Amino acid sequence: MLDQTAVEQLISAIRGRLILPGDEDYNDARSIWNGMVDKKPAMIAQCTGAADVITAVNFARENSLKVSVRGGGHNAAGSAICDDGLVIDLSQMKEVTVDPNAKLAYVSAGATLGDMDHETQAFGLATTGGVDSRTGVAGLTLGGGIGYLARTYGLSADNLVAADVVTANGELIHVSEEEHSDLLWALRGGGGNFGIVTQFVFQLHEVGPEVQVAQVFYPMDQAKEILHFYRDFSDQAPDELSCYVMIVRTPPVPPFPEMYHGKPALALAACYSGSVEEGKKAIAPLQNLGEPILKVITPMPYKILQSSNDAGTPDGYRYYFKSQFMSELSDEVIHLTVEYAKDFPGELTMLGFEPMGGAINRVPKEATAFPHRDAKYNFGLFSGWIDPKDDDKMLAWSRDFHQAMQPYTMSGVYSNYLDHDDENRLRAAFGDNLERLREVKAKYDPSNFFSPSKNIKL
Repeated sequence: MLDQTAVEQLISAIRGRLILPGDEDYNDARSIWNGMVDKKPAMIAQCTGAADVITAVNFARENSLKVSVRGGGHNAAGSAICDDGLVIDLSQMKEVTVDPNAKLAYVSAGATLGDMDHETQAFGLATTGGVDSRTGVAGLTLGGGIGYLARTYGLSADNLVAADVVTANGELIHVSEEEHSDLLWALRGGGGNFGIVTQFVFQLHEVGPEVQVAQVFYPMDQAKEILHFYRDFSDQAPDELSCYVMIVRTPPVPPFPEMYHGKPALALAACYSGSVEEGKKAIAPLQNLGEPILKVITPMPYKILQSSNDAGTPDGYRYYFKSQFMSELSDEVIHLTVEYAKDFPGELTMLGFEPMGGAINRVPKEATAFPHRDAKYNFGLFSGWIDPKDDDKMLAWSRDFHQAMQPYTMSGVYSNYLDHDDENRLRAAFGDNLERLREVKAKYDPSNFFSPSKNIKL
């Protein structure tokens, strides 16, 4: 129980809101994208800037409160929210400022990819950022950041050139190659366990505003054939071309034929980040591939592409993630994928392969905290369902599929897809870089003040 006077002092000390149990909007404020997460914090500080973050950190430290940090809140594990502690909520801090001459973006920690793309694309610029516009820039970057532009320009973390960070002792420091470079190294894919980033500075690149795109859906009886084609197509792809494989339920809306509505389908989603004319040549092999349910091959605004997956994973439902890196798409992997996916459970389940390679793999393993520079694919299993009564069934199917894949995968895992039961997979997430991450943790957070998210224990 906190002293009421102290709570009132915190309310008056921050410019944002302090939300407490019993407040009308408490339940909304503690809710995040994954409806499986049902934590009840003692208070939620909705910060408006670095000053509020400093105040909240000092208050939590002085009152021995557990702390969690919320950015965009679009994460399956739910580490943005804690029970009985203080949530330092950055979701109101959405400002994005672009310097088009220097090709830099200054992005506040609560911004989503949609917020960032909206500002950068006004200047025909972008940086690597996931495949869902609702994703928080902070969480994505701190875990690495795979996206359509990654094979061309590297991970989101590779494009992070500076940051402002509030440390466990309430100090605001600027992090760059010249200042606190060890912390910048850790922030580039090592998770958010070292301090609270209030602003990110990204290198931007000329992208769009239109890019050549292919979105082609196939019935599952063609899945094996398409996956074998995809393996060869991906092997020969230039850096500018990223092609994702996703197995999803066919959307129950036109222009998808009604006979396929709600049934599993395999989709190829490709983006060419260079000129549209070159993109047409690179994507040409998809024009006459198989007998698709639906085929869209056209130039498209990059902003539209980035939001095209948003509707498939609505807020508030139940999600569970597993992932593994792969060095190849072997015949065994293709067989297992088709067998498990031909009648998969969960109304919102998706699974598939994210392309690595290109610029991602040209960065040395030790250059950033993200070590998986020799992976060719990231296999992602994103189970999604509606009814809580299906929890046990969905978790069991997901774990069984994940386990069946393990003999054909690498030892690594993408830290952004670690779920609530993956605390024992930190070595798999950070590899040989884990020891150096522990050194950075000991320097900037020796008391383990920031502990809920991918905790780098000393």
